Amino acid sequence: MRASILNTDQRQLISIVVPAFNEEAVLPHFHQKISGVLSEQPFDFEIVYINDGSSDNTLSIIKELRQSDKQVTLIDLSRNFGKEIALTAGLQKAAGDAVVVIDADLQDPPELIPELIKEWQNGYDVVYAQRSHRKGESLLKRTTAHFFYRIIQRISKITIPEDTGDFRILSRRAVNALNTFNEQHRFMKGLFAWIGYRQKAVQYQRDPRHSGETKWNYWKLWNFAIDGITSFTIAPLKISTYLGLLTAAGAFGYGIYMVIETLIYGNPVPGYPSLIVIILILGGVQLVAIGILGEYLGRIFNETKGRPLYFVNEYLPSSSASSRQPASHHSIEK
Repeated sequence: MRASILNTDQRQLISIVVPAFNEEAVLPHFHQKISGVLSEQPFDFEIVYINDGSSDNTLSIIKELRQSDKQVTLIDLSRNFGKEIALTAGLQKAAGDAVVVIDADLQDPPELIPELIKEWQNGYDVVYAQRSHRKGESLLKRTTAHFFYRIIQRISKITIPEDTGDFRILSRRAVNALNTFNEQHRFMKGLFAWIGYRQKAVQYQRDPRHSGETKWNYWKLWNFAIDGITSFTIAPLKISTYLGLLTAAGAFGYGIYMVIETLIYGNPVPGYPSLIVIILILGGVQLVAIGILGEYLGRIFNETKGRPLYFVNEYLPSSSASSRQPASHHSIEK
């Protein structure tokens, strides 16, 4: 039996997981649009909204949507834990035979969901939407994103698809596999690839944000990139080692050169400029290496504390999902 088929006496349930942080400007339109797409599909659905500590009216809007739509599930986190943790909460609570992950900003078109479902029915455990074009984004953001995906592709042992966000569908066994992870620093795009199983890409053009403002400024994107790199490779540690060896070899060679020059030609004038340059180079290399070590050490420190990933302030399941419980987190067999 295929991994995606779990129920034989009732229609299959598909969960739509939607992390939301200060999305009051776009959430009603998003729900209207995705509801229209889902209404044409021969499945039962639950739309799992995760309120990630929003400071606007996002929570109130989700509760209003739940009153008018029995498919809506609300997970209200106790504070803002970040998108990766909010997404994790949604995956752990989702009860569906398959789970679709999508953002609420409408940059990822809900109209693509039927195609993702079709490929899931064909036996794929992970069907990810791969961007062929990114509309409404600055040249700097497109360029940095382009290089980030290709750099992490080169230095990581895991093949992480290029130009791919969180928008995808996951089979139940893929979700169960993800739910066994307890790590604090999560790079979900990498985890989606790490679990393996049968995966396939579906091409699409990413639209501009419908309304509201993006929550990802360049500082957050920089930290996100560091989390991604340090979560899936120790290449920076190796690079700092090689850089240290290269610098030490250069300094040793330069030291021999200075000794020979002094013995042959003499050196009546102290080499103050060259000495300062060497000190600055060595000091800079040491600080960079210490900083890289600190990044990894800080992550080890956070993991050893063993704190829960999140706390839920309120959980209101949809009527379509209340009669079903998510499969065991450790049941990942086909």
